[in-house]
Amino acid sequence: MKALVLLLAVSGSALAADADLLRCRTIADMAGRVACYDAIPVAAAPVAAAQVAAQAPAAASAPAAAPAANFGLSASQMRKSDEPSFIESTLLGRIEGWSGSTQFRLANGQIWRVADDSAGSVNEIENPKVKITRNNLGSMFLEIEGTNQAPRVRRVQ
Repeated sequence: MKALVLLLAVSGSALAADADLLRCRTIADMAGRVACYDAIPVAAAPVAAAQVAAQAPAAASAPAAAPAANFGLSASQMRKSDEPSFIESTLLGRIEGWSGSTQFRLANGQIWRVADDSAGSVNEIENPKVKITRNNLGSMFLEIEGTNQAPRVRRVQ
């Protein structure tokens, strides 16, 4: 029961953040847009982590985020050597299948979209565990617990 309440709280705050992000994207002035993004409230744990990071010396050269948090970002946004070869998470909600426009929201906050015209169906699954892997050519595939199919995906957020 506690896990369900936590899941609902996290997903509710994620939806609120999505609306804020969409609002900020419409601001043409870069300084105003950055200020809008900076004003978006975040969950208590990241706020505490940000406060601790702000108190650390500015000269410290620690990475900005854990490598798994950067998994799937384009090469222009990060170095590949910092990126793991796969990540594991939980898909939020119920899945019955996918098509070329399906987006998957993971418990870690990432959003992934099917990157090709593939379609698949699975027995209805609630909050399945998933693993996103990168092949040797750089394509990413979403492996869903209990299925034999793995659609090619691209990270949206």
